[in-house]
Amino acid sequence: MNTNPAWFYNEVRHSGVDYSNPAQVAAYDERHEKFRDYEQATAAVIRQLALGPEHTVIDVGAGTGAFALHIARRCKRVYAVDVSQAMLDYARQKAERAGLNNISFHHGGFLTYEHAGEPVDAIVSAAALHHLPDFWKQVGLRRLTAMLKPGGKFYLFDIVFPGDLDGYEARFDAWEQDIRAKTNVEFAAEVAIHIRDEHSTFDWVMESLLERAGFQIDTAEYSAGFGATYICTRP
Repeated sequence: MNTNPAWFYNEVRHSGVDYSNPAQVAAYDERHEKFRDYEQATAAVIRQLALGPEHTVIDVGAGTGAFALHIARRCKRVYAVDVSQAMLDYARQKAERAGLNNISFHHGGFLTYEHAGEPVDAIVSAAALHHLPDFWKQVGLRRLTAMLKPGGKFYLFDIVFPGDLDGYEARFDAWEQDIRAKTNVEFAAEVAIHIRDEHSTFDWVMESLLERAGFQIDTAEYSAGFGATYICTRP
């Protein structure tokens, strides 16, 4: 991680759930696999980005390696990046058990990761950008653009709120109840933490941030539960 001036945003300091806590890391996959199919989701990403054995990929916010490990089975090289050293250690152990030796692990994030290699073919980021306030989202996205080859692809999934605020209270309650029904009370509490303490932004803001960072938005899909998926290209 870099040494930065006092005004620089500390992306290592957690907002929301503390994933520097090994106990939270150990429980992460079990909790999320109750409502996320990592293998299916990664297969969709590989298909949407047309990734193959000749391609290199950066996974920003790699977490426990859910995407990185699956992508590594199909691509030449994966750079797994996360601000949580505990997450990286956990993902590295999973990669070692799987016999994957084409993943390199890097402690950093949108604001601090320094890519030493050639520009990559694709960048993937799932459920991580919301940890940054909007100003720093823009800074981070501009940095990612510079790491991509011209014509390279960027896949972004995150929690994004609709610009229409009418009835937002009921929609938030329904989201929390849906997660509780699929998982448990403890995990549903993380929804409240996300809404209250993290930095999800509006759909129109996210689209503007991507475009101002230099991306062309190829597709933008918004689903129930506030999930948003963007496929972008660096022109």
